[in-house]
Formats: sequence, structure tokens, C-alpha cells
Amino acid sequence: MKPRVIVTSDGEIDDECSLVRFLLYTNEWDVEGIITSSSQYHWQGHRWAGNDWAVPYLDAYEKVYPNLLEHDKDYPSPDYLKSVTLLGNVANEGEMDSITPGSQHIVNVLLDESDDRPVWVQAWGGSNTIARALKTIEEDYPDKMEIVANKLRLFLIWEQDSTYQSYIRPHWGKYNIPTIISDQFWAIAYQWDKVMPEDKIDYFKVDWMKTNILEGHGPLCSLYQAYQGGNDNEGWGAGNPKQKGSFRSEGDSPAFLHTIPTGLRNMESPVFGGWGGRYVHVRENTWLDPVPFDDYEYPEGRWYTKSAWGRNYMRSVYPENQDQMNVYFKPMTRWADAIQNDFAARADWCVKSFKDANHQPVVQLNHKVDLVAYPGDDVRLNAEGSYDPDDDKLYCKWWQYEEADTYEGIVKIDQPESFNTNFTIPADANQGETIHIICEVRDNGTPNLTRYKRVIITVK
Repeated sequence: MKPRVIVTSDGEIDDECSLVRFLLYTNEWDVEGIITSSSQYHWQGHRWAGNDWAVPYLDAYEKVYPNLLEHDKDYPSPDYLKSVTLLGNVANEGEMDSITPGSQHIVNVLLDESDDRPVWVQAWGGSNTIARALKTIEEDYPDKMEIVANKLRLFLIWEQDSTYQSYIRPHWGKYNIPTIISDQFWAIAYQWDKVMPEDKIDYFKVDWMKTNILEGHGPLCSLYQAYQGGNDNEGWGAGNPKQKGSFRSEGDSPAFLHTIPTGLRNMESPVFGGWGGRYVHVRENTWLDPVPFDDYEYPEGRWYTKSAWGRNYMRSVYPENQDQMNVYFKPMTRWADAIQNDFAARADWCVKSFKDANHQPVVQLNHKVDLVAYPGDDVRLNAEGSYDPDDDKLYCKWWQYEEADTYEGIVKIDQPESFNTNFTIPADANQGETIHIICEVRDNGTPNLTRYKRVIITVK
């Protein structure tokens, strides 16, 4: 079943970039709402994009919608998306006193008991409109709080106002709503040119962006706010990868990249890792970025620009100790080429016919995704049923996602680039430990597209 998603956004320029990408993936979800909210950076009268900032993007989506339908009939109609695009709490930073069309819409979605699928509510800005919705439920429907909490999932791009700490956590904490708060997003935010590894950075430069997104891909992609230079740059100069026309920032995209069904199973647990990053359980219901120090103590309160490890590293430590930086942002950067190629393919869908565009391979295993085995057992892995909708040639790669394992050792996969392979459970693996093996299948279309299956082996 499709994930259900609600976006709340403060309309910052990188939110606008994220919205272009988001709209190209609306076939993957049931989009329940696109709500304008505020943040510590943006509210009415303060660096405000306007109450209707999303409308031009929805209008452009409407123009490419007929072509998108050629590639997937599940793209929602423009009229539907416009009907769930509403104004939330925007009067000031953290304002959550007033009931708004946006907050009430979130209430209605969460109270609807006809659908018990989880709802991924994303805060691209502050969490104040989400907080207002939850306060309305607490005040008017207190008997429904547990039901609502059981299907609610939160993904916050930093805590861009105080309402998670001041209201949501104390009033709803007892229900243990799974909450991811991301700082890893900085890998694809304004300082991507400093964070992105050398083998990935070309996917963000001017030539790649112009060829694959900005030029010749229809009215929606033409609205993408590429990097402008000048005051929007921290490293302007010859040889810098960030030049006018290059990737700008999509700091909010991890919130929905996490919910794209790629086969990585990351929605089952934040610690699994996927296109939206990988997170560790820090306290109660809260999952934060894995900091590369065993003795690191996470702050008790907000995880945001003044406290999050990655942002503070970029502000006060970079360019020193870049090995630590690389480890910290690797849960995001490891997927960067696949993410960008996937974006490019969907940009093609805006203007090309099905036969002239590329589409994701389908990974099929000839066994279950959850296996059990004893130390010394030979585990067979088989993805020979995988296929490509465009009849492209497929390449397979099996690899151990070591950071997601609870087993602390390394396994040796025999013939890791074969669709049919095996490995042996190490003798030192203990009962209950898990080993995560990723089956990564890539096609040879243009651009190359990748999908996955994650096999989790539990040691008996």
C-alpha cells in the first residue's frame, strides 16, 4: 500500500526546489496535504514567500500532468493537489494559537478512522501547524489521541521552532509517536559543495543540472530555482563546484525521500537507512543523526541549527577533520547519484513518451526478505526474477549495510555482482543479531536507475 504523506513547509527557496522534486514523486504516495507553515526563518512579513507560494508550481504540474500519466496512471490530478494545498499557521514563528485551514485539514486526516495506514507528517519548516492540529485533537477529541498517535509518524527537518519541545513532546510524548529529526539534510542543503564526495559531486554541478533538469524538461522543471551566485554563495570562485546554474539546496527533500518505496525498507525503522538518511534511537520516541563519537552526548532539548552536530561542524570546524564529516553525512551522500538520476528520469517523464524515457528496474527475490540462520550456515541469495520495464540490461550488486547491522563483523559475499550468490554466517555471530544485505539492481538506461531489496538475516 502507498505511504500517506502530509507536507508542511515555510516556503523557503530550498523548499521550492524540494517541491519540484516532490511533485514528480506524487505517484508514489497518497498525498494528504501540502500545508504552508512558518519557521524561525520565515513567517508573514519576515522573508515571506507569500501565502500562495506553491500555486505556480501546481499550475506547472498541471501542464505536465498529461505527459506524467503516460508513465504512471497513479499521478494525482492537479485539481486534487490544489484542493489539499492550504494555509496553516504563518502569523509568526511558532504561532500555534489559531485554528487555520491547514491545521484543521491535518486534524481531519488524522481523525479519519476509515484508513488506518500510517500518516507521515513532514515539517520542512517549523512544527507549529502540526502542533496546532494536535492541540485541537487534544482539546476537542481527547478520547481519540491514542488512535491518532498510533498512525502518526513525524519527520522534522531540524526543529525550526520551539513547538515540538514546548507542546508536542510534553503533551503527546506518552504515546511514543515515532519522530525523526534530521540534521543530515545539510548534505544536500546550501553547503553541498563542501559535503558531497568527489565521486558524487558531478551530479550537482551546472552541466548536469542544465542537461537533466533545467533545460528542455517542461514548465515544472523550468521553475526549479537553480543556484544564483552572489550573496547566495559561501565559496564563489573559479574551480568551485557551486556556480550559477548548479544545484542550489534541497534541505527538505530527505523528509519525503524517506517515504519513497525503493525497496530499502527504511520506513520499518529509522536505523535501517535509506534515501532520506539513517538515524539512531536517542530517547523516548526520538531518532536523531548518528554522531561519529562513542562518547557524544545529545542535547536534551531542540536538535536544530544551534545544537545539531553537523551544522555546528560546518560552522566552526570545517575544513578540519573531514573524515568525521564524511562519516556523519554518509547515510545521505551514499545514495546521491541514484537519487539524482532518479530525479532526472522523472524530469524526462514531463516531456518524453514512455518508450523514449527510462523507468526503474523491478527487483524480485526468489526467497523471503526476512531469513533466519545459524552460525556456519550458508545463506543463498537470489534475485534472478528481477526485470526492467524498458528491457534494459540489469546489473546486480549485493552488499552488507554494516551500519544497520547489530552484528558487528563483516561478512564475505561470494560473487557479489551475480544475481545468484551466497555467504556464510560467521562463527562469532550471536543469537538475535541481525545482518542486513542490500540487493542493488541498476539498469543501463539513460539515466541509470537503481532499486533495491533489503534482506535481513537474524542469527539463531
